Order: sequence, then structure tokens, then C-alpha cells
Amino acid sequence: MELHVKGEKMTKLYSIGEVLIDFIPQQKGAALKDVVTFERAPGGAPANVAAAVAMYGHEASMITKLGKDAFGDFLIEQLQNAGVETDKIFRTKEANTGLAFVSLKENGERDFSFYRKPSSDLLFEEEEIHPDWFSEGDILHFCSVDLVESPMKLAHKRAVELMKEKGGLISFDPNVRLPLWDNPADCRAAILEFLPDAHIVKVSDEELEFITGISRVEEAIASLFTGDVQTVVYTKGAAGADLYIKDNKWESSGYTVDVQDTTGAGDAFIGGFLFKLLEAKATPGSLINVLTEQHSEILQFANASGALTATGKGAISALPNKEQITRLLEVQ
Repeated sequence: MELHVKGEKMTKLYSIGEVLIDFIPQQKGAALKDVVTFERAPGGAPANVAAAVAMYGHEASMITKLGKDAFGDFLIEQLQNAGVETDKIFRTKEANTGLAFVSLKENGERDFSFYRKPSSDLLFEEEEIHPDWFSEGDILHFCSVDLVESPMKLAHKRAVELMKEKGGLISFDPNVRLPLWDNPADCRAAILEFLPDAHIVKVSDEELEFITGISRVEEAIASLFTGDVQTVVYTKGAAGADLYIKDNKWESSGYTVDVQDTTGAGDAFIGGFLFKLLEAKATPGSLINVLTEQHSEILQFANASGALTATGKGAISALPNKEQITRLLEVQ
């Protein structure tokens, strides 16, 4: 962890949502029904983001609930190994830890099958969130997977409310996973419900039209500036990412790497992005100034974080360290 002045509280990332096991196939190019062998890897988008922030040197904490089972034990161990605080992870016997089976196409893209009806994370309740957890300068990050109708959805609402009261930033990556929803309309409705509460919205080129219903990119991006949204990060995979504020836009290119598995690459990107905001001590009042002054450095770091993660298998297990990112930035 980075050193900070004695008596000064270090800002922290809080991720709320699912932590699960990704079962990654040991061969590419096979449909999920044809995969014979899988490799276990820790995953769940919010957990991946927390792990990235922690590995790069800032404090990160996971808010969720895991089953009292071996998979839950494994996930807590893996998060702790990555440097993530796990004291806000509750345990239950009422449901098992969530599982996701993944098949990989030849290009590293994925197909998912989830086992969670319900999984333990969905049983996390709003009453389990303590108002004194959050402080000014902290960031709360969440995705859409755990916004299905459940106690966990209400917990998200409570966490957002408390973080805003304390003056922290809200980061939302919709991270659309349609197989987890009864129908696409429910997924879209949940995303649009939470969107205005976020200061930072990260959306991929594959998700933009689904979320907004608009095919033209610039028009679709503009429609996301609703409620408290101050910035939209539009990711384009290997092509890099564009950063929007209401009256400006900055583009960035990606990095050429040998892609093995894209699982967690988007999470590593936003993890790198939020790490740089924590370094800059960004708040709702200073976010636009920080982005205006540091957009190039922030995007380069985030792009390198995502690219290097795609060179390994899994999500948390494939995250680079800060030194590897620095080397890539120096070379390219």
C-alpha cells in the first residue's frame, strides 16, 4: 500500500455486488456444451475492480455476501491475496456462492452460463450496511448483475445514498449480462433506474445501443448525461476508449497484446481508471477538473490495465501489477 500522511485517512474504493467463481475452459473455440475441462478462477465484476485498485496500491473493500461453503472460503482468500479488505463480506447458509461457466471463442470472447437462483450475494440486505463506512473522497462502484429484484438491489440503493451523503463518488458500469435476467427489458429498466445516481458511467461499444435505444454513438452518449452523471467512459475493446464530459471529449488508443481471455479486461480498465481518480483525490466537486487536467494519463493507465489482463486467463488471477503497467506505458 502507498504511504500517506499520519492522521490523514486514505481514500478507498468500495465495490458492492457479486463475487463468484468463473469456471474457464482449458480450450478455446468450443461451445459450452462441448467443453470437457474447466479451470477455477475468482471473478465477479465488482470484485475484479476492487482487486485491480488494491493491486495498484490503493485501499479497496468488497461489500457482498458469500455462502458458507468452500467456494466462499476460496474467494475470500483470493481477494485477501490481492489486497482487498474482506471485513464487509457477510456469510450465509441460506444460499450457495454463485458460479459462472464460461466458454471462450478463438478470439478470446466469451459465452456465459450462470448458477445463482439465488446465489448468496443476492441475499445481502440494506440493514447490513453501516453509515460510518464511507467518507468524502471515497468511491462506490457497482454493476447491473446484482440489480435484479432482491435484497441486494435495495442494498445498492442504500449504499449509493450513504456514499453521496458523505461526499463520495458513485461509479456505475452496467456490465450487461442478459442470461441473468428474465428478459432484456428488465435489465435495461434496472440500468436506467440507477444511471442518474452515478457520477461516472462506463459503457462498452457492445452495450451502448441496448442501454440507450439509440444507434448513433454521439447521440447515445449524450443521452447518458442524466441526473448526476458528470462523465461517460466509452470503451471500445482493443481500440481504446473515449472519455466524455458534457462539453468535451478525449480519445485514446488501446495497446496491442496477445489476447488469451477477455474475461475481466473491462473491469481491469475501470479499476485502473478509478485508481487514478483515487490517487487524485477526486470528489463530485473536483471530478471534471481532474479529468480535464489528467485525462491522457488516466486513460493510458486504464487502457494498459485492461490490455494486460486480457493476456492471461480469468479476471483477478490475470490482473497485472502496477510495475507491469508502467513498463507497457514506457514501451508504447
